Amino acid sequence: MRLLDEAERVRLRPELVEVVEYRKSGLSLNWIVGCPLDCGYCVRHLFGNFGMKVPRALMGEDEAVALLTGHRFFRPHVTPIQLLNRATDPMLPSVKPHLFRLLRLLDGRGLTNHVLVITRWRVEPEDCAALNALRHLKVTVLVTHSGIDDVRIEPVDSGIAAASLRTAFEHADRYRVVLYWRPIVPGLNDTDDHLSQALELGRLAHATVFTGLFYRDEIRDYYRTQGLPEPYEAGARRKVFPERLEQRILTAAARHSGAVLFRKTSCAVAYAHGVADYNGHYGIRELCDICPVAQLGRCATEWNPPDPNTSAALARELGGRLVAITDRAVVVDGLDEQARYLMQHSFGFQVHDVAKPHHPHRHGRADLGWPTTVEAP
Repeated sequence: MRLLDEAERVRLRPELVEVVEYRKSGLSLNWIVGCPLDCGYCVRHLFGNFGMKVPRALMGEDEAVALLTGHRFFRPHVTPIQLLNRATDPMLPSVKPHLFRLLRLLDGRGLTNHVLVITRWRVEPEDCAALNALRHLKVTVLVTHSGIDDVRIEPVDSGIAAASLRTAFEHADRYRVVLYWRPIVPGLNDTDDHLSQALELGRLAHATVFTGLFYRDEIRDYYRTQGLPEPYEAGARRKVFPERLEQRILTAAARHSGAVLFRKTSCAVAYAHGVADYNGHYGIRELCDICPVAQLGRCATEWNPPDPNTSAALARELGGRLVAITDRAVVVDGLDEQARYLMQHSFGFQVHDVAKPHHPHRHGRADLGWPTTVEAP
């Protein structure tokens, strides 16, 4: 794969050139950018590179690993890692050799961190063999499947993801497989048939996580310029997942054995590996009402409110302040998302911004489609 030259790098948004970013599911490493799959709701709209269709590397794998493991927020064996989840698909033919080389480099260091690989493209038996050859990392392959059949919004046939899920699950040994059922959008892919199909696919995964549409203003603008049907009247900072839609899914799941559903990605990943949730969602108890009893026990054992002095000191070190520690979360002020996620993964306990509250039962989602429709500032 060709490296981007300096002229090409200068044209990229600064966020894309910054290849390590802390996100809720872990430190995100994105040393390759560009994707031909053209999903209308892709987060690449947020970075202004949706038109970049040919994957190009910002650097080689050795440099990328050095940046990741040398990042000030990286903790060996603790920090969860996401690979190539922001600006390409890791299983594209030109990308996957680089994905596997980077995985081998991390694994060769003896690291046992969670590593999440999210794809909607083809997973082949030889890919599974490469993943099974890793000895230390806790790898999870999250196969994105939506069932959307409007090719203007999702040109990629969902049958590709379904086939990849089956292949990945049938060959899984050392890694785990999660069905990433998203985005689920009212009026687009939420018929009874859509729900039944996805729940049936859940039998081919160690866990299933379901979620809605990340409908930021940049994505809404793309919908409008392309003349696509707008799913909501406004954009939102958080993912949109209306209350009624969640209830329909849970009702359908109660009648359908097989899929093990979770509302949060880290909950599904943790369950698949038989460990406690590294994001500490156990403090948000209404999230847990669909969790298997065994998983509740694992999370309860590991979940403890952090020491106030330690929390306050870390918040100050990161440039903010501790507001409170409740039975749900550590509440802080003045910290950006990356700093909050460092605290969250260090403590295994939720960390919330006092200015952006998580309302009960909405699970950190946008307020659109819930009783209160005003988005938190």
